[in-house]
Amino acid sequence: MLAKNLKQVDIRKVDLESLSKFLVDNGEKAFKAKQVMEWLWKKSATSFDQMTNLSLSTRELLAQHYVINPVSVDNTQISNDGTIKSAFRLYDSHLVEGVLIPTTSRMTACISSQVGCSLTCKFCATGYMDRKRNLDPGEIYDQVVQIKKQSEENFNQPLTNIVYMGMGEPLLNYKNVLESVELITSPKGLGMSPKRITVSTAGIAKMIKKLADDQVKFNLALSLHAANDIKRNQIMPINEQNSLEALRDALKYYYAATKNTVTYEYIVFNNFNDNLSDAEELYQFTRHLPCKVNIIEYNPISEADFTNTGEDKLDKFSNYLSKKGVNVRVRRSRGKDIDAACGQLANKNK
Repeated sequence: MLAKNLKQVDIRKVDLESLSKFLVDNGEKAFKAKQVMEWLWKKSATSFDQMTNLSLSTRELLAQHYVINPVSVDNTQISNDGTIKSAFRLYDSHLVEGVLIPTTSRMTACISSQVGCSLTCKFCATGYMDRKRNLDPGEIYDQVVQIKKQSEENFNQPLTNIVYMGMGEPLLNYKNVLESVELITSPKGLGMSPKRITVSTAGIAKMIKKLADDQVKFNLALSLHAANDIKRNQIMPINEQNSLEALRDALKYYYAATKNTVTYEYIVFNNFNDNLSDAEELYQFTRHLPCKVNIIEYNPISEADFTNTGEDKLDKFSNYLSKKGVNVRVRRSRGKDIDAACGQLANKNK
C-alpha cells in the first residue's frame, strides 16, 4: 500500500527509543512502543487496526503519522515437485521473487536481498537485470513471513531453513541483510535459529572479513563455480576485483574468527568446469579450511548458452572429490518448470 501522506514515516524504520519519545510527546504511555514493536516483528502486523491491545485513539494517532509498507504476494506459481515461487510486490511497485522449497526433511525459504543485481554473472537470470535498489530489513523479513505462511498452509509444516540465495548480492546490502537476520532470529521477532540461515555471496573479500569482525552466527556460502581465476573471470566479473587468492584469505580470516564451516556452491557447466582437472582445482581451493561443497545442476536460462553437464561426468566429478575426503553433495534442482530453480529468478511471471 502506498503512503497516503508524504509526511508519514515507515514505522518499521523507527527504533524503539524514537517511537517511545513520539508516544510520550503525544500524551501516550512509553510502554506502548514495546507493544507496537511486538505487533510489527513478533506478530507480523501489516496494519495498525490489527494492534487490538492498543486503544482506538492510539491506533489513529499512529496512522496519522506513520505507515506500514508490507510486502504483498503479487502472484504464485506451483511446480510439479511442489516448489512454490512467489512474486512479491513492494510498496513502490517493484517486484522481487522468493521460493519455498519443500523436501521430506526441511522447508526452505529462498529470499531476495535486492531488486535486480549489479554483478552480471553470466549464468544467472537476475544478473541480466539492472539493480534498482536494496531491500530494507522489513522487506526481507516479509518474504520470510509470507513463505512461512505458505509452508504452513500448503504442507502443514513449519519453515525450517532460510537461504539468502534469491535476487541480488546480500553483501552489497550488508547493513539491511544483517538487520533482517536480527529480526528473523530475535526472540522479539520470529525467533528462528541463526544456524538455520545461510547467506550466499558471489565473493566480496572485504565484506567476508566484515562478517568475521561482526561475529555473525549464520552460515556463509560462497558461489564459486570455478576454482581457476581465468575461468571464473569469464562467468563472474566480480572475480576481477576479488581474486580466488583474496577470497581464500578472507575465508580463512572468517573461519578463524567464527569457526563456522563454509559452504562452496559449484554449478557444473558442460565442457567448461566439469573435468577432473577442474575437480582437482576445486579440491586445492577448498582444502584450506573445514567446508562443505554443494555440486549444483545448471538450470538453463534464455540469456545464456551454457548447458548442464552429463550424469556420467557429474558422477566422476563428485566421486573424485569424495575420494579426496571432501564433504560433497550433489544438489538436484527444484522448480525448474516454473523458473524457480537456482539462477532462474527474473520476474518472468509478472
